[in-house]
This record gives sequence, C-alpha cells and structure tokens, in this order.
Amino acid sequence: MIQESGNISVNTEDIFPIIKKWLYTDKDIFLRELISNGVDAITKHKRLVSLGEVKVDSQEPYFIKVILNKLEKTIQVIDNGIGMTAEEVKKYINQVAFSGAQEFLEKYKDQDESNQIIGHFGLGFYSVFMVAEKVEIDTLSYQEGAEAVKWVSDGGTSYEITASDHTARGSVMTLHIEEDSKEFLDKYELRKILEKYCAFLPIEIYLEDVEEEKKAREEAEAKAKEKEKKAKEKAEAKTEDDAEDEDLADEDIDEEEDSSPKPINDTHPLWLKRPSECTDEEYKAFYQKVFMDFQEPLFWIHLNVDYPFNLKGILYFPKLRRDFDNMEGQIKLYNNQVFVANNIREVIPEFLLLLRGVIDCPDLPLNVSRSSLQNDGKVRKISEHITKKVADKLNSLYKTEKENYEKFWEDINPFIKFGCMRDDKFYDRMKEILIYKSTSGEFTLLKDYLNRNSDQHRDQVFYISDEKQQTQYIRLFKNNDLEALYLDSIIDSHFISFLEMKETGIKFSSVDSDISQALKEEPDTSEEGKSVQDALESMFQEALDRKELKFQVEALKSSDVPAVILLSEQSRRMQEMTKRFGDMSMGGYPVEETLVLNRKNDLIARLGELKGRADRKEDVDMICRHVYDLAMLNHKPLEPGEMEEFVRRSNHLLTRLAEVDD
Repeated sequence: MIQESGNISVNTEDIFPIIKKWLYTDKDIFLRELISNGVDAITKHKRLVSLGEVKVDSQEPYFIKVILNKLEKTIQVIDNGIGMTAEEVKKYINQVAFSGAQEFLEKYKDQDESNQIIGHFGLGFYSVFMVAEKVEIDTLSYQEGAEAVKWVSDGGTSYEITASDHTARGSVMTLHIEEDSKEFLDKYELRKILEKYCAFLPIEIYLEDVEEEKKAREEAEAKAKEKEKKAKEKAEAKTEDDAEDEDLADEDIDEEEDSSPKPINDTHPLWLKRPSECTDEEYKAFYQKVFMDFQEPLFWIHLNVDYPFNLKGILYFPKLRRDFDNMEGQIKLYNNQVFVANNIREVIPEFLLLLRGVIDCPDLPLNVSRSSLQNDGKVRKISEHITKKVADKLNSLYKTEKENYEKFWEDINPFIKFGCMRDDKFYDRMKEILIYKSTSGEFTLLKDYLNRNSDQHRDQVFYISDEKQQTQYIRLFKNNDLEALYLDSIIDSHFISFLEMKETGIKFSSVDSDISQALKEEPDTSEEGKSVQDALESMFQEALDRKELKFQVEALKSSDVPAVILLSEQSRRMQEMTKRFGDMSMGGYPVEETLVLNRKNDLIARLGELKGRADRKEDVDMICRHVYDLAMLNHKPLEPGEMEEFVRRSNHLLTRLAEVDD
C-alpha cells in the first residue's frame, strides 16, 4: 500500500504566500492551467494509441469535466488522459511543476508590467493555490497494473501520497476553495472563465453543477413517475384514443432522454480549416459568436502559414467609426488554441489592433517577458508576416474588386492611413492603392490627380477638411472646374504631414487657405485699380478695427461672392491639432486670417465708389462689418457676442430696405 509524506521543498513557506497574493488580480488563470494540463494528458494518451503502444478497450471519447459543488465548496477538474503513477506524481508535481513555479515567481514577482510574462504562463499547476486552501489529486496511470494514487497538500510545506480508490484512467484535481475566493463557486463565473481561455481547445470540456444536476435528476424522475402513472391509468381504460395519447407520452419521454450535456467549447475552430473549406456564412457566424457584433464585417483575411513558423488565424475588417481616437478593435492571441491575451502590442502591429480577429501561433514563446518579446527575432518575423498578409489582401481587393474597395474606403481608410504612418514597409506596399474621394464624385490616386491638374496648380494638392464649413470654397472650386480631394477624417491632419514628408515636392493646401490662380483673373495693375484696392482695404480696416486681420483684393471669377476668409495653412493645421487633442497650451498661437475682397462683386465695387463720402460713413461701416461676418460664417461659427451683433445688424438692414420707397 502506498503511503508517503514529506515537504515539497524547503522554500515552500516562502512561495505559497506569494502565489496567493502576488497574482490576486489574475486568479482565474488557475482554471486555464488545470484544463491545459488535462488537454496535455489526453494528447499524450492519443499519441500513444496512434503509435500502437496502448490498447484502448472502451470507445469512451476523450473529455474534460469541471464539476462545481457549492455545498462542499469544491471545484473538480477531471480528465481521462494518460494519468500518473506514484513516482510520476512525485516527479512532476513535487519537483518539475514546483521548480517551474518557483523559478517563475523568483524571476518575475518584483518586475514591472513591461517585464511580466503575458498571461502569466509558467506558474502552472501551483496557480491552484491562489484560490484553494487544500488540493487533492486522484490519478490512475494508463500503464497496465498501475495503482491509483492520491496526492494531498494544504498549501503549506507538506504533502501526502496515499492509495486512491480512483478506478478510471486519468486524473481528478479537487480544489477546496478558500473563503477569499468563493466567487469561483459560481457556475456562471466558471463558464465565463472557460469561455475566455478554453473556448477553442481541441478536447471537449463540460461544466457541471452538482446541485443543478441533482435537481434535474429529481425533476426528471418525478416527471417519469407522473407519466408512468398516467400511462397506467390510460392502459386500464383500454380505449383507442388513450392508447394514442400513451404513444405521445412515450415520445415526450424519448425526447427528454435524448438530451445530453453540451460541451462549452468548439474543438474545431474556423481558423484551423483551410480557407477553401470555409463559406462566407461560416466566417460571419464565427465573427458574431466571438465578438458579439451582429453587424457584418466588411471582409476578412484568413492566415494559414506552416513555414517558416506556424501561424493561423482570421482578421476581420469591421465597420470603423469616424471618431478615430475612440476606435478600438480586438485581436485575440492564442497558443495551440489556448487563449493568451487580447491586443498584445509586442506581437501584433499596433495599427492592426483597430481590427478584430484571432491569431493562433504555437511558435510564440510564452515563458518570456513582454520586453523580451519586443526583441525576439521570431516574434518580429511573425509581426512582419501578418502586416504583409494584410497589405496583400488589400492590394488584391483593389485590383480584383475595385468597386468594393471604394465602397469600403470610408470605413477602412483610417486604419490604412494609421498603418502607413506607423510602418514604412506597410506604406511601401500600400502607396499605389491609396485612393481619395474627389469633388468630381470619383475616387482617384494621388498621382492621377496631380497629372490632371498640373496645368492649373503644379505639384499642389487642394483638399477639403470640413465639407460643411467649407461649402462656399467647394462651390468656388466646382464653378471654376477645379478639383479638390476630401481629406476630412480625424487622422487626415496627421496623414497630410506624413505625405508631405514622404512625397517631397508636393504641397497640400486646404481650399480655404489659398486662392488658386485658376480662381482669379489677372490683377489690375493700373493706377485706378491700385487706388480702388487701397480704398477698399482702408475702409474695411477702419470699419473692422482688427489689427491682426490681413486684407487682399482680388478679381475672383465668381462675381457672386463678395468676400472669403482665408486661414494660413500653418495656422489651420495648428488649430486642428489644438482642437483634436484639447491642448489648451496652444491657445495663444497666432491665427493668420486674411479677408479676400472680390472687386468683381457688385457690392464690393459699389463700396469702393463710396470712399470719402462722409454722409454714407455709417452705412459703409455697417456693410463692411456685415460682409466680414458673412465671410466668417462660411469659415466658422461666430462667437455668441458676434452672432448677437450680426442678428441685430441684419434686422436693422432689413428694416432699412423695407423703408425704401418704390
């Protein structure tokens, strides 16, 4: 008879308190570790069977069960894997597993977050002592003639090994949950943990609640007795109709008997299949199941790599919101179908974290720190390969499904632009398919835009950053057959600067920052023209009394526009940056605004003729201020006080008009 007791290690007293306290925020990993051990045990047994080294007498399928007993305050994890002998228990539990946990804790317990192991892989079996005050292992090896073994430890310095009455191959881990961890004595909490870490493990996992199972059995027995009683009463009646009812009752009983427990995991996740074996419906269903998003993704990329590393997964392009700063995707990282963590920046390129997807990489080292991952050559190659596959997919979409590419552009362009700015290699692969919506109503490449407009503005790109606020400027461009590009997403102010750095020699100008030569006629250089220009500038300067405001008189081809406000490109970019990042320290940055007066407009021309008319001085000042406010309203909203004055002045002018005799 097996009987042994002893100390796990001389350092046990130091280790267990650390295990209980250090990872208090990640206690749930204990269940992941136990399930993973069960999967390993089953996988080893399946391997021995396949090699013919083990004969299986029964056809019982492999399984892992998690059994909750609230009354006993226990959680059991049961597998029918390879099992262990007494010697193997001493070797793997007392020595290997403990040494691994000890090394893990000694190396990382005092490290900051950047040096922690992702997902705390490495703590292994001894993570159970984060939640358990006592742990029992009942195990029976697959080996012929092996005796069942029980290992017991209360999380202190000692352990005990005795004979066990366990009769089935495999292991039963029984955790006696301590008071501080009683939240785990809840079926829904356990299900949540299993669905988080084990949703796609290759062995079926079942979750049972002893109390629920007992109640269900009692209810089933009660129903069976009730139906049996009714059937007996009907049989005694011996009527044809009653016999038919009896058959129906039997059918109901059969239906209930056919119901069986369902595993909580999908043992054959979609990413393990070949892309050619998957349908669009399967991809969409998988997306909805994993990310709980019932809005269909735009498209997806199925990763399937066997060399030079093993990498599988699916990346989805969801519909992205325009508020780029608040966009957050979710890339779930797996290792051999075990969930590791979400959005691991050390493995997944940062810009890809705007997407949603799953990536399973068995070659990913899990026993190194986050900082070590950043410098790992294999991890860098994995990251680069993922980036390349994304770029390849987008290029293929542009070349073979250009209409869909353009349809998706509004949703995917923030992601693509962010990727270009963060990864030079990604930009090099994407620059020939970066498209822009034009005022022509079509999408265009930058090089095609520059070629079409080289005669009117060589190496200059006019763009629209706010369609509503720049309506007047857009109309000016369209009326004069000029083309501008829409760059109005929140990332575009940064992307424009990026393009100017990459595409040297090209200048980007907002439609409200510069009057293109194509929008105006040749300047009037005559003495009379110079006199009118000086008069208008003087009149407006005196009426507005804005020292910081510049004035410019031009002959715009559109005579219906009296004036427009131009904001220097540098000032406009600084304003946008201030607004989007909420940087109040930029509030004192000088704003360079220019009021462009259109001398071809009838009102402006008439004002020029009133220069020096003292009897019309009040009217001239009022009209100048009104022209300025109208131009400003096409540029940005007026301040509350300015709007109040504008409304008052408008009412006054309308009243004056109404008083004019026919």
